[in-house]
Amino acid sequence: MKKQNLIVLDIDDTLTSSEKKHTDSLLFAMHKFGITNVDTNWKNYANATDSYIFKVNYEKTHNKKFSFDLINEFEEIMTTHFLTYKDSEEIVGASTMVNFFLHQTNYAVCFATGSLLQPALLKLKQAEIEFYTDVLEVSNKILTREKIVESAINKAKSFFKVENFEHIISFGDGLWDVTTAKNLGVHFVGVNTKNIEDFKKQGVQYHINTWNDFEVKKMEEIFKIH
Repeated sequence: MKKQNLIVLDIDDTLTSSEKKHTDSLLFAMHKFGITNVDTNWKNYANATDSYIFKVNYEKTHNKKFSFDLINEFEEIMTTHFLTYKDSEEIVGASTMVNFFLHQTNYAVCFATGSLLQPALLKLKQAEIEFYTDVLEVSNKILTREKIVESAINKAKSFFKVENFEHIISFGDGLWDVTTAKNLGVHFVGVNTKNIEDFKKQGVQYHINTWNDFEVKKMEEIFKIH
């Protein structure tokens, strides 16, 4: 089926129940780099991505310029610690819905996450979410959410052989997901209840607790997708 529209999916607590162990693994890796005083209110960061949070805290702690050359070692430490936890589970209904979008609708799917690559791959595989690495974008070489989402969209255009998608709908669980969608001028659907007050303040029109609550028709009515 020809793909006319695009679904952009965050991963942590949008598709997989993994944010707590992801955060712990991120902090563990920073500690290994001598970084112990970390502001864990991610809303205080200009960009809620692993690479940006690492960069800010590395430069603050060591008073020297961050380099992307540090990412490989950092990612390895983070991933090894992540594997000490039990496997990630899906947010209820996520696997079924991704499969539905990919195989039964005119919606293409891509993945845009602030996570580093290896933890992101682990979460998707552990939760048995169908995905193509060709349409997954992460923060290994990109600091900002906007650039990550833009890159994921461009990857999807290439992979699904679509010059331009008629409608792009981003799904995420955090304030930064809403902000990024607004900055890029794409639709947004909130997932999970932990940031529902932020969603309300941002005027989010459609919110679901789990993917079992999601209705394609309702989304299309709200965003006038025909």
